[in-house]
Amino acid sequence: MLAYRRLSSRPFASFIRRNSSVAEPPPPEGHLPSVATSQILRSTKERALRTPGLVWNDEENSNSVGRECRKMNLYQAVRDALRPVLCDDTAVVFGEDIAFGGVFRCTMGLAEEFGRERVFNTPLTEQGIAGFAIGMATMGHTAIAEIQFADYIFPAFDQLVNEAAKIRYRSGGQFNVGGLTIRTPTMSVGHGGLYHSQSPEGFFMGAAGLKVVIPRSPIQAKGLLLSAIRDPNPVIFMEPKILYRSAIEQVPIDDFALPLGRAETLVPGADLTLLTWGTPIYHCETALHLLADPPAGLASHVPAALRTAKVELIDLRSVLPWDADAVAESVARTGRLVIVHEAGMTAGVGAEIAAEVQKRCFLRLAAPVKRVTGWDTPVALQYEKFYIPDAVRILDSIVETLSY
Repeated sequence: MLAYRRLSSRPFASFIRRNSSVAEPPPPEGHLPSVATSQILRSTKERALRTPGLVWNDEENSNSVGRECRKMNLYQAVRDALRPVLCDDTAVVFGEDIAFGGVFRCTMGLAEEFGRERVFNTPLTEQGIAGFAIGMATMGHTAIAEIQFADYIFPAFDQLVNEAAKIRYRSGGQFNVGGLTIRTPTMSVGHGGLYHSQSPEGFFMGAAGLKVVIPRSPIQAKGLLLSAIRDPNPVIFMEPKILYRSAIEQVPIDDFALPLGRAETLVPGADLTLLTWGTPIYHCETALHLLADPPAGLASHVPAALRTAKVELIDLRSVLPWDADAVAESVARTGRLVIVHEAGMTAGVGAEIAAEVQKRCFLRLAAPVKRVTGWDTPVALQYEKFYIPDAVRILDSIVETLSY
């Protein structure tokens, strides 16, 4: 009791300072890369204008000399892509709450600029939004519809898979809905739970006639969205919602395109291929830093011999059709493949990729294809951070695959 009184009489903070050997806490932003500090993002004008695959859409000037860029986050880049499209009088933008800017402000100011008869709200009916968009596109309009959250695209599933995807085939090429683009926010947000953090891209993998695109950054969002809108096929354009404000780049202000159906190698490597798309790009980047320089708490789990491994990081970008040639070429060189996606494992996009890679690269594989995914449960609310594949889970799979 006397000892307790002596202890409790001292200021507790003073006691901790004198008796603790704990290191100084990390800075608020951490020591590892985050989305805000990612080297993948093109934060300078020079890097932005050298974006691989970028093609200018103005015929009078096909080079980058004299081009201007502006600092934008992802939702601003989406809005910047919609403006030149709406200069065409046949283009319309619609969805729930679109007229005042939408939940994520991607259409802010467009109704005032282009008129409320072309940028307008719809009733709360995803099946109706998709059906109306298909009708508009069939009549020759450029129809850009928003499903407010990808989690609610399922009521529109029949319209998209049974109608939009099949119209050209069903009519023998007499009709098409190539002017149809469905925009929708997707992936986890940290607290969205089972109805606002799903990743439903895998449900469309068998829908021949559709394209599915998921950008990772503002430049990618603008260039890929412009390509999606002008593509002669219906496209589902899924925008990672947590990146709307956190991903910031210098974005060219002119009209440009990036290729659909083409993956992009972000980090070259020779020992393992790390494949993903959307938000997990940044978790993978963090995992590569952990591999090269693991903190004390993880060092014992990362053999020293593996810390110099050269991992090739690839952004798939287009999920349907996916760039099988680029992925197979990479895996044939590295001999190992780790696939990362937020959706559950069973019958996910990773399953299709793994099957195709095994067929093409079987004799060159040095280890089984590894998938790092969400769990086969609904996305948890309180435990969402345990559901998504974070940097430590990705690191563990890289180490396991390299050690096989």
